Amino acid sequence: MKFFKKVSLPMQIVIALILGVIVGSILHGNKDVINYIQPFGDIFLNLIKMIVVPIVFCSLAISISNVGDTKTIGRYGGKTLLYFIFMTTFAIALGLIFGNLFKPGSGLNADLLPKGDISKYESTAKSAEGSTYGNHLIDTVVNIVPTNIFEALSSGELLPIIFFSVFFGLALAAIGEKAKPVKDFLGGALEAVFWMIGKVLLLAPIAVFAFISTTIITFGISALIPLFKLCLTVVIAMFFFIFIVLGIVSRLCGVKIVSIMKLLKNELMLAFSTASSEAVLPTVMRKMERFGVPRDIASFVLPTGYSFNLDGAAMYQSIAALFVAQLYGVHLSIGEQIILMITLMLTSKGMAGVPGASIVVLLTTLGSVGLNPQGLALIIGVDRILEMLRTCVNVLGNSVASVVIAKSEGVYDKKRGEEYLKGQA
Repeated sequence: MKFFKKVSLPMQIVIALILGVIVGSILHGNKDVINYIQPFGDIFLNLIKMIVVPIVFCSLAISISNVGDTKTIGRYGGKTLLYFIFMTTFAIALGLIFGNLFKPGSGLNADLLPKGDISKYESTAKSAEGSTYGNHLIDTVVNIVPTNIFEALSSGELLPIIFFSVFFGLALAAIGEKAKPVKDFLGGALEAVFWMIGKVLLLAPIAVFAFISTTIITFGISALIPLFKLCLTVVIAMFFFIFIVLGIVSRLCGVKIVSIMKLLKNELMLAFSTASSEAVLPTVMRKMERFGVPRDIASFVLPTGYSFNLDGAAMYQSIAALFVAQLYGVHLSIGEQIILMITLMLTSKGMAGVPGASIVVLLTTLGSVGLNPQGLALIIGVDRILEMLRTCVNVLGNSVASVVIAKSEGVYDKKRGEEYLKGQA
């Protein structure tokens, strides 16, 4: 036990990953065991979700109250949304380019591929069918304003919480000295919650083991073999996006993407293992603040990005759509692919909290270009594995976005970031 305590948390997570793969391979197919392992991962995620909402609310309300200028807040919001729309659209277009280049679905016999069940996603997709294109965008905007803030807090809906937090922060700024007791309370609550997240993260290796082992037990490593082309295409596209696209964007801000990856190595490993961006949101916000991004920008951009800037998911969805088309021998013209790109960009907004969101988005989208949604059943077997990778891209994309917005405002503290990075080494 003393030896285990001496091992650093990142190394504990690596050990948990390796053990999870070994145990999962040994127990592959024995799904009854999952009932005993999965709860450890679920408890960890529940602990994280319990803390995410108070962190977002407290940090955003305090930050906005300190800025106190509605014009400045509006400028943040406008720049952030424009950047998110551009990057999401670019990610989808890039996915289509890689899908056309590598043609992952061509040459595969659909009858030989592992079948999946899409029935559990269809009910969610049907409820979203009437919300495609402009309607979905309008619904998303309308739902940003909560009818009951306590209901939004209890359900963990980030966009309504962000809206209320910003509004509440502006109110605190407007009443001046009278807001001091409230701000002191929120500041103390924020420090207490950060202490809690530090303790919760000590359980990360257990959660990593639970999620990895159950994934391997359910699908097996062999599930990757018949869909190797799809997996390879997605992996290449993701790495291209990280090191070339995000690399160039971060370079323009005077930061290296490798530096951000080094800064967030623990969070990326945890995001990969759990396939959950929420699991790392609190610590990513804290680290980006210490990396030189002001708290008001980090606490606004990062949570908002969870609904509006899922670059990894957007790229994966475009590749998966082309995979289904190629699988059935359907040729999509450039015009149809442009329609697909626009549709994916709109339908993906605001669906971050939906279970199996990528599959649901694709189900509501494939009909727009006449594709058979049953083709998605073929990739559900590896969807969880690919979701782990695209979650890492989502986390990195939003972290870079916070630096971009801070840099555009002229408030990014590069020197502080470099000093903090040296201290982390």
